[in-house]
This record gives sequence, structure tokens and C-alpha cells, in this order.
Amino acid sequence: MSTDPRTEDLLRELAPQVLGVLVRRFGDFDLAEDAVQDALLAAATQWRTEGLPEHPRGWLIQVAQRRMADAVRAEVARRRRETTVFAREVPAEASADDDTLDMYFLCCHPDLPPAGAIALTLRAVGGLSTAEIAAAFLVPEATMAQRISRAKKRLAESERPFADGAQDGARLSAVLQVLYVIFTEGHTSSAGSGLRRADLSAEAIRLTRALRALLPDNTEVTGLLALMLLTDARRATRSGPHGELVPLHEQDRTRWDHAQITEGLRLLTATMPAGLTGSYQLQAAIAGLHAQAAHVADTDWARILVLYTMIERSNPNPMVTLNRAVATAMVHGPAAGLAVADTVAEPLARSHRLAAVRGHLHEMAGDDAAAVAQYQLAATQTASVPERDYLLLRAARVRSAAVDRPGVADAVDPGPAAPVP
Repeated sequence: MSTDPRTEDLLRELAPQVLGVLVRRFGDFDLAEDAVQDALLAAATQWRTEGLPEHPRGWLIQVAQRRMADAVRAEVARRRRETTVFAREVPAEASADDDTLDMYFLCCHPDLPPAGAIALTLRAVGGLSTAEIAAAFLVPEATMAQRISRAKKRLAESERPFADGAQDGARLSAVLQVLYVIFTEGHTSSAGSGLRRADLSAEAIRLTRALRALLPDNTEVTGLLALMLLTDARRATRSGPHGELVPLHEQDRTRWDHAQITEGLRLLTATMPAGLTGSYQLQAAIAGLHAQAAHVADTDWARILVLYTMIERSNPNPMVTLNRAVATAMVHGPAAGLAVADTVAEPLARSHRLAAVRGHLHEMAGDDAAAVAQYQLAATQTASVPERDYLLLRAARVRSAAVDRPGVADAVDPGPAAPVP
């Protein structure tokens, strides 16, 4: 019998909070992580038959603490020190404060290299698999596993893991990137049968709201929240009744969440007095232009191209360039867009998005054979079933010469322009 979805959602929400309590109290990240996983497994088994306890968070803390005690006492050399630590009882219902953000700042410790900090946070707190994280950052899974392992080891040696937190600029930048990667994985899953994972995108938005409450004057925090809301506003129209991908030009824009769009635009406007310079501000401005277009033909691609050029100048990476290639094609024609896409052929060789964009641009140019080949290549490179099916369907339509030539579709939109460490 499977776990109730509501219980799964609750466990996902509580896991980083419980991990934060244990790491803060006992200082051993690896051991705390293992203990929390044991507690989650016990909860999934017992709560199904016995029902939810009165204080689920406290229940998990107590069980995880006992697991830690058992593991530590098995290490004879450390028994005396750990016995003293575990003599302190954790209250049945510890502080109601949400420790999730604390865990994000812990994992994004300045002693860690940015790539390792971000990977560790996504794995330990964000709940993404190593394969999902590797796909997001365009590296082999084995490389990402080594990166996470090194980060854990280095964090365990840190003397003050929770110092400074949100006031540390480098740490804050890493946390913002982690939140954005979690959001984009929820918005468009990199693998599996579903197009999106609503739990991830919702949690990213919740935490970004909490972070903005701590730092209301930070324009990049506000810009990231605006970007998430403007992007998430389309979620109800991005898939059909059978889970199939619905491209942007076919979406019913009247069903977009206009309350979210209004909030996102209001937040973005609030950052303008400080200047439109931050990467998340600029991406939010692009999302705002898409959101304000009543019809796909109304999209202001010229302004979008300018904004992507600004992002690329301040924070260059291959995904930004690929996004600029799409905007270039919409303004200057597919040949110009293909030329831009060719400049990132090497770093994006493993990503299906490069082939998908090339397929779309060849289709725009009327080169059906090249379009079919690129769509089929992209379909073999993605682990997302809805994206794969859409790409194969697109290839079949081009091959049969029964294709319209609409605007850019979600499946060939290059995706998030978050900086890759």
C-alpha cells in the first residue's frame, strides 16, 4: 500500500526542518541526514496505520534523534562525547520556526565552492536526485555525486556553519540560485512521465517569499520571486487532459493566473528604482513581457532580445546564449538565430534543448529535413516523457508537411537562464 499523498507532502515539508534542528544541535551533517531518512521511512510506515501524531515535526525529531544516538554509540571511540550531547532532550514539539531556510544557508556555507554548495543544498534540502541535479548543470551524474560528497565532508569540518546567513552576500547568491533551480525542476521536470512537479515549484515560491520577508529591500530576491510568479502563472495551461505538453502558442491565455501575473509585475516594478541590472530582475522582465502579451503575435521580441543581451553581458553562460538565439531568430530571422546557437554547440552537446531549438529554427527556415533530424535527436536526449512525445510529434508533423509555423513552443524554449557554476 502506498503512502497517502498528503502524508508525502507533509514529510517533504518537514524533512529539511527536522534536518536543520539536528544539524544545529549535534553538528554532524552526514549522520543527521541518515537519521532523518530513517525517521521519514518510519513515519511513512507507522502513520499509515496509526494515523498522524499530534505533533508530526516533534515525532520526527524524536525518532531521528534516537537513530542518531544509536549510530553514535556504535562508534566506541566517540561514545563519551556523543553520550553527553544526547543527554540533552529535544522537546516533543520544538520551536515552530521553519528551519528550512537555515538549512539552505548552512549548505551554502562560504567555506564551500559555489558549485559544491549549490549541489549539496539541492540534494540534501531541495529533495532533488543526483541525476536531476546533474542534468540541471549539464555534468555527468558521477561528477555531481563526487561534488556533493566533497561538499558534505568540507561542511562537516566547518567551525561555524550557521554564522551570518542571509547577511552573507556570497551565501545569499547561492541560495537564490538553488531556489531557482528547484523552481525550474518543478516547472518542467527533467525526467519522468509528468511535465511538472507542483510540490517543488510551490515550495520554491514559499521559501522565496520567506526570504523576501527577511530581505525586503534586496532587488534580486524580489526579482526572483517576481520571476517565479510570472512563470508559474501559466502552469494550468501547459499540459492537456492526458498530460501532454501544450506549446506556448496554443495555450489559452485567459486561463493564466492573472492574480499571480499582477503580483509578479507589481514586485518587478518595485525593483525598478534601483535600476534593472540583476539577472533575476532581467529574467522577470522577460517573463513579464510574455505575460502581458494578449496573443503570441503581440510578444515584444525586440525588447526580449535586448534583455537577454543584457543578461549575457553581466552573467554569461550557454543557456542564456541559447535563449538569446531564440529571441534573435524571432527578430532577425532563423539563420541569425542558428548562428548564435552554433556558438554554444560544445557546452550544450549533452542537452536536448540545443537540438530542440535548432529543430524549431530549421523549421522556421523551411528546412524540413534538418528540422526532423534535430527534433528526433532532442527526443533521444531528454528524459522527460512529455517533452519526448512532443518532439517526436513535431518531427512527424514536419515530415508529413502538414505543419503550421507558429511561434516558439514551451518544448523548444531553451529553459531557465540560471547561471551554471
